Amino acid sequence: MDFELSEDQRAFADTARQFAQSELAPHAARWDAEGHFPREAIARAGALGFCGLYAPENAGGLALPRLDATLVFEELAAVDPSTTAFITIHNMATWMLGTWAQAAVREEWGPQLASGAKLASYCLTEPGAGSDAAALATRAEREGDSWRISGSKAFISGAGSTDLLVLMARTGEPGSGAAGISAFAVPADLPGISYGKKEEKMGWNSQPTRVIHFDNVLLPARNLLGREGEGFKIAMKGLDGGRINIACCSVGAAQGALAQAQAHLHARRQFGKSLASFQALQFKLADMVTELVAARQMVRLAAAKLDAGARDASTYCAMAKRFATDAGFMVCNEALQLHGGYGYIREYPLERLMRDARVHQILEGTNEIMRVIIARRMLDADAPDAIR
Repeated sequence: MDFELSEDQRAFADTARQFAQSELAPHAARWDAEGHFPREAIARAGALGFCGLYAPENAGGLALPRLDATLVFEELAAVDPSTTAFITIHNMATWMLGTWAQAAVREEWGPQLASGAKLASYCLTEPGAGSDAAALATRAEREGDSWRISGSKAFISGAGSTDLLVLMARTGEPGSGAAGISAFAVPADLPGISYGKKEEKMGWNSQPTRVIHFDNVLLPARNLLGREGEGFKIAMKGLDGGRINIACCSVGAAQGALAQAQAHLHARRQFGKSLASFQALQFKLADMVTELVAARQMVRLAAAKLDAGARDASTYCAMAKRFATDAGFMVCNEALQLHGGYGYIREYPLERLMRDARVHQILEGTNEIMRVIIARRMLDADAPDAIR
C-alpha cells in the first residue's frame, strides 16, 4: 500500500495551489463580504480542467480518478472553501450529465460545462424533502416528445446564476418512493422557471443559494438522464462523489487554518515568550494536525474505493464525509481560538474558514444521515470483516 503521491498527482496539486494563491486568495475575503459569485475566476479554473476533473472525456472532461480530484479540491479550499465547494458541485453535475445524458445533450452541454464556460446546479432537495430525499414531490409528466415539470427545489447552490440544472423529479405515482424518481438536464432559463430571493447565509457567501420554482416547464424528452425511474440511483451515485468533494473542502479549510495557527504561534508573544513555547498550545496544535491527517487519509481511502468500484464505496464515502467535516470544523475552530480576539475579526481569514466549513456538516447528506448509512451497513453479518 503506497501512500505517496505520484509525480502527476503532485503536479496537479501544485497547479491547484498556484491557482488558489493567484486567483482566489487576493479576492476571497471581498467575495465573501460582498456576496459576489466569481464566474470569471471559475471559468479560469475551467481553463485548467478544474471544472470537469472526473467527467468523461467524451463530455470534455479529464476523466481523472476521484483520488486525483481530491488533491485539486483540497488545495483550492485551503484558500476559499466557498468558491471551491461550488466548483465541486459543478464537477458532480458535469459528471452526471456526461455519464447519463443522451449523446446529443452530452455533446451540447458537456464541453461547455467541463470548460467552465457554462455552470451547473444540482437540484435534489425540496422544501419538504431534505434528508428524506426519496419523498421529493417535484413532478415530471410525459407529454409526447416533452416532459412537463412542476414543483420547487430548495437550498440550490448557484441557483439564478447557473446555466443548467441537473434535476430530480417524480415520474412515478405519488408514494412510489425512490423507484419513481427520474433525472433530467434542464436549461436554467426555460419558460416557467423562476428563482426565489438570494438567501442570506452564515457562510458560503461567494455562491448564491435560492429556491427554484418550476411552473409547467416543458423540457424535450431527450433531456432525460439515464432511463425513467433511475433518477434516485443516479442522484445517490452523484452524492457518493459529492460527499468526498465536500470532505475535501473541509480538509482544505482545516489545512489553511492550521497554517495560519502555526504561523501565529511563532509570531505572537505573551508574558515575554512566544506562544509556540507554551506546551498547552503545542498540544493543541498536535491534536489539530493529527485529526487533519486522519481526515485526509480517510478521504483518500474513500476516493480510492470509489475509483475501484468497491462494493462498500458508499459506506466509505459516508464515513469520510462524517469524519472529515467534523474534524475540519474542529480544526478551524481551534485555530480561531489560538488567535484569540484576532481570530474573530475579518482582517484574518479564520472566521471565514470556520463559517464556510460549518455547513459541510449539513449538506450532501447531514452527518446524522451519514451515521444512518454507516450503521445500516454495519448491521449486516459480514460487516465487521468487510469494513476495515
